[in-house]
Amino acid sequence: MRVGLRIKELRNELGYSQETIAYSIEMSRTYFAEVETGKRNISIENIDRIAQGLGVSLKEFFNSDLFVK
Repeated sequence: MRVGLRIKELRNELGYSQETIAYSIEMSRTYFAEVETGKRNISIENIDRIAQGLGVSLKEFFNSDLFVK
């Protein structure tokens, strides 16, 4: 769920739609939307793909208060 929230946060900061990001990284928009809403589990490889599409490194992706305990 936190991964999806982070994806949405970064995507909204850029002003991109789910479709725009999904298309740019050659990922199904449906799959992307399900990840973003927490309905799907996601591999680290796909998190990396999405992070690259959002213009951030994995380190930057996980550098968020969402992941602090």
